[in-house]
Amino acid sequence: MGQVAFDTLKFVETLEGAGLPKDQAKAISLAVRESHQAVDVATKRDLGDVRKEIDGRFDKVDARFEKIESQIADVRKDLSAEITNVRKDLSSEIALVRKDVEHIANGLLLKLGGVIVVTISAATAILKFF
Repeated sequence: MGQVAFDTLKFVETLEGAGLPKDQAKAISLAVRESHQAVDVATKRDLGDVRKEIDGRFDKVDARFEKIESQIADVRKDLSAEITNVRKDLSSEIALVRKDVEHIANGLLLKLGGVIVVTISAATAILKFF
């Protein structure tokens, strides 16, 4: 941190102009100068340096966010393509299952029809004997 510039002579003259005796004005001026020396005060230059450092850090963070946003966009594209492929695969599989179910249903209908014919034939034969 920098030191604050303090003009003791001008300060003494100001105090004398306000009516204080020279000895008191010098004592007050020395006390103020010592208090400024004891305190670690930031100057405009110090603040400017800190601001530059913070701006640099923010620039780095912004660059990281841009990179991450780009990576997220890539992942979204990949996932979207993957979801589209899964949907196509599922649609194909569902179509195959429907065909299989239809084929099985047709086979069952034929067998059921055969059972009905055999049952009617058996019932007819039984009725002829009685």
